[in-house]
Amino acid sequence: MIEAVVLDLGNVLVRWEPRRPFAGRLAPDAVEAFLTQFDFMTFNHHQDAGRSWARGRAALAASAPEHLPALDVYVEHFEETLAGPVPGTERLVRDLRAAGVRLLGLTNWSAETFHLAEPAAPAIGLLEDVLVSGEVGLAKPDPRIFALLAHRYGLAAAGTVFADDSPVNVAAAAEAGFDALLFTTADALRAELVARGVPLPRA
Repeated sequence: MIEAVVLDLGNVLVRWEPRRPFAGRLAPDAVEAFLTQFDFMTFNHHQDAGRSWARGRAALAASAPEHLPALDVYVEHFEETLAGPVPGTERLVRDLRAAGVRLLGLTNWSAETFHLAEPAAPAIGLLEDVLVSGEVGLAKPDPRIFALLAHRYGLAAAGTVFADDSPVNVAAAAEAGFDALLFTTADALRAELVARGVPLPRA
């Protein structure tokens, strides 16, 4: 029996497109250097794990100051990275609520920008609660955040579906005992849940 569904947020409920804030504000080669050559994703993971943007900026100033203009644009215009709801997910959330399934979120997200999530994808506000990595100082795929998730919300991992668009995070959740699924589309997740006996209508 599936007792709860835990959803990642970025690119599961809300589209996250980190290139969007730079359009018309920074030269394409500078954007590419920041997002790929510099390894922005690793830098951003530290933010998700609780580092403040002020501390992150100081670290960047010490290690790669040429990327400070890009970081400043990204932080100042972070809201523009949120490109709206992932298609089909709000209806899925509403159908799960109607079916009486507990719904929670587990997201890697900076505590300083998380308040922008729900306005971009209102379905986030329909969840019972969201465990935000930046607020607890732990980020997926750290196994401790999955242990905290289960403890905080009284979840039995085996009876909880966890859906994330990151294969690494899905593997970590499975290792922690969750019924972990790689998210591709809302319809595919709906089908997986139906196959597990969750009474959902067709998409």
